Amino acid sequence: MNSLGVPLGTFQVFIAVFLTALLSLATKLIINRARRALLNTPNFWDESFFEALNAPLQVLIWIAGVAFSVSIIQTETGAPLFEAIGPLRDIGVIATLTWFALRFIRLSERQIIARKKARGESYDRTTFDAIAKLLRLSVLITAVLVALQNLGFSISGLLAFGGLGGIAVGFAAKDLLANFFGGLMIYLDRPFAVGDWIRSADREIEGVVEEIGWRQTLIRKFDTRPLYIPNNVFSSIAIENPSRMNNRLLNETIGIRYDDAAAMKNIVADVETMLRAHEEIDQDKFLMVNFNDFAPSSLDFFIYCYTRTTAWAHFHAVKQDVLLRIIEIIESHGAEIAFPTSTLHLVQEAKHAGEEGREIQKPLPPPRKS
Repeated sequence: MNSLGVPLGTFQVFIAVFLTALLSLATKLIINRARRALLNTPNFWDESFFEALNAPLQVLIWIAGVAFSVSIIQTETGAPLFEAIGPLRDIGVIATLTWFALRFIRLSERQIIARKKARGESYDRTTFDAIAKLLRLSVLITAVLVALQNLGFSISGLLAFGGLGGIAVGFAAKDLLANFFGGLMIYLDRPFAVGDWIRSADREIEGVVEEIGWRQTLIRKFDTRPLYIPNNVFSSIAIENPSRMNNRLLNETIGIRYDDAAAMKNIVADVETMLRAHEEIDQDKFLMVNFNDFAPSSLDFFIYCYTRTTAWAHFHAVKQDVLLRIIEIIESHGAEIAFPTSTLHLVQEAKHAGEEGREIQKPLPPPRKS
């Protein structure tokens, strides 16, 4: 008892909790001021560090304060219930440090990507995802091993058991492991990356890659429906990646009327001249314009060239401009674009035809009298 009649242990617990709350508030204010001071600095690591540290540090302070208070109670009462506070405190500290490390990795990744976007610099989202996932996996494995060792388990024994049990686990989780290594091969071989438009002729797969996970890949189809594909599927199918095209092919066939056959040569020459002068057509690629077919209802010529752009919307704008110019060229030569037509020849055999080809009518027989 102290002079106020309060048990000494209770007073010590109160002081410990009060100091813990005071320290938590003080550290929160200090970290917030540090974050504001470092907000506009060129180095983003310090900003990510203090932002990641804020919440875990509060938890760490309270873990220390509660553990100290419980140790006081255990000393005063001698209750065996509180003897487990040591291992629980250690596990709490390990979990909090792990939380801080995971937050720091996530915030650093976000800061790097945001700064590259702001500067207009190119970056590989897939590489960032792969590195961040490997770092998080390493942190989690290390935390689990340290926690088990603090609980009294032998790490060397666990590793030896893992070697023997790995075979059984491998058989039980072969699909999971196949997907894991499939995801690893995607990161290493890089047939596609996040943001790429991919499709497969082997499967009904087409869309934009949104996420490459360790087990499955998320593809957003063009009708906005999500498509989740196990990673091991990609090791057995052919994947086409249109996002990595250097150019887009413009290959169109245009037909004019048979009546305009005399203008074909000049039309083809003018269309080729137009394409070779077009600013959106890649002149370093193969370009051809030729008359090539006597179609059933038209004389056809084709254009074969490549656009500079690979963007889908821009490509169609260029295609529209080229086709409209071709229409103008055809009309400038007095020709017309053909459309499917059929000519029907009717042959009539005239019976009893006269010299002028008119049919001679026979007189009708007189009516019979009844």
